[in-house]
Amino acid sequence: MNDSALYAQALPRGPVNPDTPLRLLGGMTPADFMRDIWHRKPLLVRQAVPEIVPPVSRDELFALADRDDVESRLVTRFRNRWKLETGPFAPDQLPDTATRQWALLVQGVNLHNSAAASLTGDFRFIPDARLDDVMVSYATDGGGVGPHFDSYDVFLLQVSGRRRWQISSQQTLDLKPGLPLKILSDFKAEQEWVLEPGDMLYLPPQYAHDGIAEGECMTCSIGFRAPAYRELAGHFLAWLSETVEDNEELSGRYADPGQPATAKPAQVPAALTQAVAERLQALRWTNTMVAEFVGTHLSEPKPGIEFAEPPNITLTKYERLARRQGVVLAPASIALYDRSHFFINGVAYEPPQELHKWLRRLADQRHLTPAEVAQCAPLPDLLETFHHWTMEGWLQLAPGPL
Repeated sequence: MNDSALYAQALPRGPVNPDTPLRLLGGMTPADFMRDIWHRKPLLVRQAVPEIVPPVSRDELFALADRDDVESRLVTRFRNRWKLETGPFAPDQLPDTATRQWALLVQGVNLHNSAAASLTGDFRFIPDARLDDVMVSYATDGGGVGPHFDSYDVFLLQVSGRRRWQISSQQTLDLKPGLPLKILSDFKAEQEWVLEPGDMLYLPPQYAHDGIAEGECMTCSIGFRAPAYRELAGHFLAWLSETVEDNEELSGRYADPGQPATAKPAQVPAALTQAVAERLQALRWTNTMVAEFVGTHLSEPKPGIEFAEPPNITLTKYERLARRQGVVLAPASIALYDRSHFFINGVAYEPPQELHKWLRRLADQRHLTPAEVAQCAPLPDLLETFHHWTMEGWLQLAPGPL
């Protein structure tokens, strides 16, 4: 058992006031940024995070890249030849840090590092349902991944060293054939800046860009996913298929009494096709079902995520500790809600009305204070549910001694 898994290391950030000017956004309010910039045009902010400290050291990042449960990529351009490898990487599999023109990209660092996770709190004026992850890119001099574009919104925060960024609003996004990376065949830079620690560049989807390290550097990419409709449709149909067993209109089997003898045995009977078509009409869905799917799907943790196993404590002791210290969502937990559902880590609940307020507050703040826990504790089944989530590793107690 891992006793530390019972406790959070620090309290997470709560909601951001949409009308408060933020240095992170160059003095803009989140409301103004979302109205005028988000998903529309780039924004460069000098010293968005002054005196920034890298969330991970170079050695810590290399250690993450050596783990089986962490997605990592190594991009090199030696002798003007692009090469892409996927991790995990043992320490001796990475080039020497004195070697030029290579980059290590590590995804989901926020799921394994509390400092990286805290970076996402600064961006909580954007719905959590859109957050993808924090990718940390380490590069030696001249390292990068080539001119490319992304299908999601991204904030590129320089945390150490310098990186030169070139960007373009070009509409031609054809790729060079035969390369292991998606590199634009005809990149024409329109603007160029060198970002230093604390500087940040926001880019909307489909905006061409190229970042090249000037010396050893590290960049955090806070990405916000834009799910593809075809992908969502495929997941929805798979989710819908799980409801088939409960659908009485789809019970029974095809039967064909009166089927005449055929001289064309390979021909599919028209009556069979018609019968299946009629029964499939029973696969109907409502807006409520779609809402449940969306929340369930978007709260599903990334593949490979394993929640730490906490010590097994009794419900009575847990209730006492929760009232004294408060509760905190684990860094990897995704909690969302809509008008009638609460979603956590791919599980949907339809809680009683009196619980909605507290579950929504937990999702928005990502924690409940001791006073809030004491206030909601008498509600039926709430602390039992919190205890269950804690034993799953989804919820933690706020920092404090056992």
